[in-house]
Amino acid sequence: MSFQLLCRSSQSAARRGELATLHGTVQTPVFMPVGTQATVKGVLPEQLVELGAEIILANTYHLFLRPGHRRIERLGGLHRFMHWQRPILTDSGGFQIYSLRELATITEEGATFKSHLDGSSQFLGPEEAVAVQEALGSDIMMVLDTCIPYPATRAEARQATELSNRWAARCRKAQRPTGQLLFGIVQGGMYPDLRRMAAEELLAIGFDGYAIGGLSVGEPRAQMYDLAEHSASLLPEDQPRYLMGVGTPEDLVEGVWRGIDMFDCVMPTRNARNGMLFTSFGRIVIKNARYADDERPVDPACSCYTCRHYSRAYLRHLYMAREILAPVLNTVHNLHYFVDLMRRVRQAIEQDRLAAFRRAFYEQRQPETENDG
Repeated sequence: MSFQLLCRSSQSAARRGELATLHGTVQTPVFMPVGTQATVKGVLPEQLVELGAEIILANTYHLFLRPGHRRIERLGGLHRFMHWQRPILTDSGGFQIYSLRELATITEEGATFKSHLDGSSQFLGPEEAVAVQEALGSDIMMVLDTCIPYPATRAEARQATELSNRWAARCRKAQRPTGQLLFGIVQGGMYPDLRRMAAEELLAIGFDGYAIGGLSVGEPRAQMYDLAEHSASLLPEDQPRYLMGVGTPEDLVEGVWRGIDMFDCVMPTRNARNGMLFTSFGRIVIKNARYADDERPVDPACSCYTCRHYSRAYLRHLYMAREILAPVLNTVHNLHYFVDLMRRVRQAIEQDRLAAFRRAFYEQRQPETENDG
């Protein structure tokens, strides 16, 4: 077994585990920084290690188009190519094809699409998605799925879910014995019974772990939490559960509470580049004039490199001057916050005090900073 449960919360569905991969063991629950194009924007791999990141995510679609999976394979695989020797998860490219759906045609065989780089015609089917990820050498591969828009009719959601599951079966059949893990993806839109159908069919195929897809696409947050909890409850206790593309610090805490083990989101890196910083007391927008003379660190409770060495005033100056150092220091802080949040969540589960942790997490947050901007 690649996944081992170490303990469970007596207060919720939260779990504490370890996920073994070819390039190391990941402590769960875990947040995975996003390195779409074989780089986590704004930071060196050594900085990611220092921050405590154990696994990152890269994107099959983008690397398939540029520089090409075969080129990366010839150059020694993705780990060597990007100088990152810890685990990597690659998503299948299904979401990117969906987000560029005006350039794509979805059929039973797969997705035919125009490259957003040069307009060339490309094809990615289940077998191709697995072959690309095997060439990249990622530790965890994702099946190719077709995403469901929000809102979607029941008929649309069912048709897309059934197609995704047929593709999942083809992905599993195409997989070679490389030691890489392959995760199935539970779709179903906003329909709990379709998610149950999807989960049952994927369990019958059998995967190394299971992701919950198609959430955080515009639905109300309460509905996202309910469907994540419902989907997680359908999945095996002894295998990892991954909520794709989520989310905010609040989403991570609530997801763990509901039994989720793995998360990824561009939010900490993207928001860093836009000057929004996450703290123990909420969010701050560093461009605001109130920080022009503020000598305090971003978060006095934070031990990251940025908070140890720089003031809010300096970070605001860098951002307003459009200096390259601004997104670097902001990204270091935001990633540290997300990674450290999950470390503290794991510790709370181990000590069986997650309810108290969750309560304190919300009590510390100041509403005025949530709308700081």
